[in-house]
Amino acid sequence: MRKKSDFILRLALVIGDGLMLVLSFAMAYFIRVHVDPRPYVFESQLFEFAMTIVWLVPILLVILAALGLYKKSVFLGKSHLLETWRLFLAAVLSVGALIVYDYFVGENIFPVRIVAVTSVALSFVFLVVERALVRFFARQIFKKNYGTKRVVIIGNHKNTEYLANYIASDPGCGYRLVGIVANKKYVPNDLMKLEYENLEEALKYRRADVIFQTDEMETEKVFRQAIDHHVMYYFVPSETALSSHFGEMELIGNMPAVLVGLTPLMGGAAVVKRAFDIVISLIGIILAAIPMGITWLILKLSDIHHSPIYVDERLTKYNEKYKCYKFRTMNPEYSGMTADEAFTKMGKPELIKKYRADGDYMKDDPRITKVGRFLRRTSIDELPQLFNILKGDISLIGPRSLLPGELDDYGDRSLILSVKAGLTGLAQVSGRRDISFEERRALDIYYVMNWSLALDAQIFFKTIVAVLKKDGAK
Repeated sequence: MRKKSDFILRLALVIGDGLMLVLSFAMAYFIRVHVDPRPYVFESQLFEFAMTIVWLVPILLVILAALGLYKKSVFLGKSHLLETWRLFLAAVLSVGALIVYDYFVGENIFPVRIVAVTSVALSFVFLVVERALVRFFARQIFKKNYGTKRVVIIGNHKNTEYLANYIASDPGCGYRLVGIVANKKYVPNDLMKLEYENLEEALKYRRADVIFQTDEMETEKVFRQAIDHHVMYYFVPSETALSSHFGEMELIGNMPAVLVGLTPLMGGAAVVKRAFDIVISLIGIILAAIPMGITWLILKLSDIHHSPIYVDERLTKYNEKYKCYKFRTMNPEYSGMTADEAFTKMGKPELIKKYRADGDYMKDDPRITKVGRFLRRTSIDELPQLFNILKGDISLIGPRSLLPGELDDYGDRSLILSVKAGLTGLAQVSGRRDISFEERRALDIYYVMNWSLALDAQIFFKTIVAVLKKDGAK
């Protein structure tokens, strides 16, 4: 909940903004028809008008996002003047966008100009009020200690004392101080009980979600600790002017802090990606319902003693475990076993070396049934994971999900686990089983550090082609 609080807050804003935009445009139309005493010559179609706006809401939300209105620094900053100005600009641009759309499509969205003018005023007012309410309820929830992020501050600098006092004195700020790593002169007297000798000790005894570093000592080491423990890392620059050269800036009280992102897949981008996952998984489940039903029936009839769905424990974002759903393709006799255990049990331990040498893959793997080979070759065995995507366990596109214990000795394991695992990904469309284990991990890391919507779109269409051509599916 704590690590997802920013996502939930942004999602609430997106939903609230969408509802307010529809309501404001519908209200403007209603006022002209039922309140304004002047006669009108157009046919009143309030419902049709509102539904048109509903379909165009995504375009309007893109305008709000482009103006930075879903950045935490804008929404939760101490001064809301910047947000208010941007909301006014968003209201004007939204109506302008609809007028342009109306011009080219010719749907006659605004039957009279006064509806457009009123829409600007109402959407601005509604958005301001809605966001004030969301902000108010967010602070009340934070004060109840729900969704607050646990903070460890490290650094021998006066900013350490300022941040510690600010977070400790404002329970509605969204943060809760759980540790301070600094010389005693930078630790407030009433917070001495939170002092730790080093960062390793603080992270060991405190379940931190955020690290704030206020000095420039061993920044690389501190950042590495943040990666390994899957916590957010903020750097507080000594000169405010430096902040523009780093990542997204957030004001903690009056102190600028720079969120050093491991991946671009943060904030509003994460909301967009989640919305895309929900839509695609729902469509996929509907379209694949019949093939999945037939597959389930075939597997059940071929082995009535075992479930056609195989549930395996895997790792996803922040090293969290989830139950991965797949159609059963392996002989149940070897289910739940490692490859080493299965090959040993069947009396073929010599296959272990061959299996590992080929990057944990073997052509004509004796553990896999005949039906299972067909399901894997056609990728039908992966279809139940659409429910994992809908649940939010994984994403449609991302690094391959890991088995618990896998990559324990791999240096960049934490990098891969900084985003949700994916049903498909860059490694899969780059050869799937035709590339080495090391190459697959390198591609996963590249995806994490260079994510973009364009890259996701490219992987999505390449996946469709790969599945149809059965490239690398063995």
